[in-house]
Amino acid sequence: MTDAHIPLQPTPSHTVGPFYGYALPFPGGGDVAPAGSEGTVTVHGHVYDGSGAPVPDALIELWQAGPDGDLAGAPGSMRRDPVDGGHLGRNGVDFTGFARVPTDADGHWTARTLRPGARTGHAPYISVCVFARGLLHHLFTRVYFPGDTQAHADDPLLASLDAERRETLVATAERATGSYRFDIRLQGEKETVFLDFQ
Repeated sequence: MTDAHIPLQPTPSHTVGPFYGYALPFPGGGDVAPAGSEGTVTVHGHVYDGSGAPVPDALIELWQAGPDGDLAGAPGSMRRDPVDGGHLGRNGVDFTGFARVPTDADGHWTARTLRPGARTGHAPYISVCVFARGLLHHLFTRVYFPGDTQAHADDPLLASLDAERRETLVATAERATGSYRFDIRLQGEKETVFLDFQ
């Protein structure tokens, strides 16, 4: 059989990019709580692909309520460059409830924030949006905090999951006070629970 008779196989699909790492991150993107805020906690982790390899060019967005459970954030607290309109960062005074953090070469991300307050009928959580290569659509998940046992039992999302799947949404408290680890696994063993909003 000559090469001319070998059927061609289609190439796998692939997203173009990722280009979001060029314009979306901004200085201090992971510093949700102003410097010196009482009760600041660190939430960090890695993003892993389906084979367990770190994803070095993912982008993580976090949204959360303030310690009082209020979702209002701080409109107008982001500073812009008057020349090109680009982000200069936060004003350094207000708690914004929003973070945008790229992963580093090891797939690691870090945010410094305040623990969110509870909202009626829900355990305190941080909403997470993941952008990464190979994803045609970004993914949504949540970070819950350990120790909120009764609130977890009453939370509609957590209550709907079996124990093994629920575990993928609860951060792990580390030895350092106020430090929590939350790894995001895009596929495979211990895949993070992702949400489908309709």
